[in-house]
Amino acid sequence: MPTRKQRGVLAGMAAGLIATILVLSLPPLPILAPPTADIAAHLAYAARAAAIAMLWLLAAVANVARARFFSAPDIDGMGFAPASPRLAPDIAIVQNTLEQAVLAAALYFALATLRAPDLTAMIPPLLTLFCIGRAAFWLGYRHGAPWRAFGFATTFYPTVFGYLVVASRLLFSPAPLG
Repeated sequence: MPTRKQRGVLAGMAAGLIATILVLSLPPLPILAPPTADIAAHLAYAARAAAIAMLWLLAAVANVARARFFSAPDIDGMGFAPASPRLAPDIAIVQNTLEQAVLAAALYFALATLRAPDLTAMIPPLLTLFCIGRAAFWLGYRHGAPWRAFGFATTFYPTVFGYLVVASRLLFSPAPLG
């Protein structure tokens, strides 16, 4: 029998999955994608989206730096002493955000290199879910696993879906390079 905490995590993950399905089932807005098949335009588009995802990482790192400065046990860094209980959640948020941002940024570039308007138009909804997910994860982290589950799922599931789309296109309808 799952514990109360496990049921909370399951509910948060299910809500994240439902949010992902709802947002990604909306018709893509081709106006959001570059109007040209030029690879440079698509890569520039992906770079802008990746930069927005990386802003979440920048904010998380800045938050740790701020917290370290005001914490005597943490100011010297983890190379000298383990993180204090107050700082440890912030460090975990940085680690998870790093993982999620790298996966998402690489996905945006992968979608852009396929130069299909329908795939490039997926980037804004994926990025929207990423931002909602990161905000929810960050706000919920200190309250425990059930509170951060929605944020994790809303960041992770869209990225998984995007990679499945990329893999499907590469396997079943490979486009010529160049």
